[in-house]
Amino acid sequence: MVIAAACSKSRGLGLRVGMPVAHAQAMVPELVVADAALADDAHALERLAAWCLRLAPLTAADPPDGVWIDVTGCAHLHGGEAPMLGLLVEHLERQGLHSQVAIADTPGAAHALARFGGKPVEIVAGGGAADALAPLPVAALRVDSRTNDGLRRLGLDLIGQLVTTPRGPLARRFGSGLLSRLDQALGRVREPIQPVLPPETISIRRTFVEPLSTAEAFVSVILTLVGEACTLLERRGEGARRLDLVFERVDATVQVVRIGTARPSRDVRHLARLLDERVEEVDPGLGVEAMRLVLPLVEPLNYGQQASGLVADEAGAADLSELIDRLVNRLGQGKVYRLQPIESDVPERSQQAVPMHGSAGTGPWMSPWPRPVRLLRRPEPIEALAMIPDHPPRAFTWRRVRHRVIHADGPERITGEWWVRSTELVAVRDYWIVENQEGRRFWLFRQGDGIDPTTGGLAWFLHGFF
Repeated sequence: MVIAAACSKSRGLGLRVGMPVAHAQAMVPELVVADAALADDAHALERLAAWCLRLAPLTAADPPDGVWIDVTGCAHLHGGEAPMLGLLVEHLERQGLHSQVAIADTPGAAHALARFGGKPVEIVAGGGAADALAPLPVAALRVDSRTNDGLRRLGLDLIGQLVTTPRGPLARRFGSGLLSRLDQALGRVREPIQPVLPPETISIRRTFVEPLSTAEAFVSVILTLVGEACTLLERRGEGARRLDLVFERVDATVQVVRIGTARPSRDVRHLARLLDERVEEVDPGLGVEAMRLVLPLVEPLNYGQQASGLVADEAGAADLSELIDRLVNRLGQGKVYRLQPIESDVPERSQQAVPMHGSAGTGPWMSPWPRPVRLLRRPEPIEALAMIPDHPPRAFTWRRVRHRVIHADGPERITGEWWVRSTELVAVRDYWIVENQEGRRFWLFRQGDGIDPTTGGLAWFLHGFF
């Protein structure tokens, strides 16, 4: 018997996978050994691959201890490749699982770097797979032990050495399997993966007698796929929040288009239009032989009454979800956002930008005092004429233009977040709403209370416009 898996403490004691159990027990007499449950492990790995569908539409189990995730075109939905891997590692850690993850151009390169790279997280830039693989052992190419031992006897220990060796002698001695694995890792040969789908996931696939290559043909198929998906959603009382359209090309590669919605939807017209607008991004190559629509994220959606004119949500406000979906679809997830309130009296910290799709509010937070329509990114210094400690400015100069104050309201005193930032223990701002001779209204503040010099230097700033 050999060790199939070892915890981090066991590995710290020198035990490793593949070591005979008798040898391990001799090294660590108090070692606790349990029989490997291969069937249970395989089932758990399938469930983990299914969970990863929230990251990308194509995932697959890689027994005995790996998961493939094709993140092509999906990383930006999670803020980039690094944040996406951070989310994955965080989830695994919460489950008590140690992980090493890697992103590369090819499945073979990612597999090799995750297992032999030595880094917990590694991201290889496009076109850098060959350089990243060069210092790794030949075993990282997933060759059998006999081939690996034969290469080591010839002095070919590293992938970089294998790349510079003539291919003819290698093929004659070790067969085509070795060169196939090398070409897969370097991207010379495609390596398709068989995706996994949870049983409850709606997935509809259409194959074609002749490959499709035109946008008009794709749009026609999209309407059919979305129509069938919405019929299933209606039966289940659900609406789609995320849709993945997979184009399977004749060269065994795939292209994926992912869209999201602000709220659950099973409106055929709306969902089909969102997908139609992304068709121009698809490169059909030599042709698309099949298209598959997958709904990895759905939520309950009950029937509701629709009034004439604008559709209204539960609060009676105009439903802008379709407009939001189209804007996000055209401009990108990071360019369409809403402002979420934060419990802070400091104006520049009282809200933050969050994505429109998948964002949840923290509850209403509103100041009892008026706030400007436009807030400057940073307060801009001005020159003001005012009597201290509590009189409004009579005039101020901003960007070399002098403004005479006709009306003023204030002051509104705001103190710093002393419970969070020790540097703001005594920080004070006195805000004024002022109106100039042209009727323009400004939001000004003075640092300090005008009495205690430690509360601020009495400098004036412009912070916003009403």
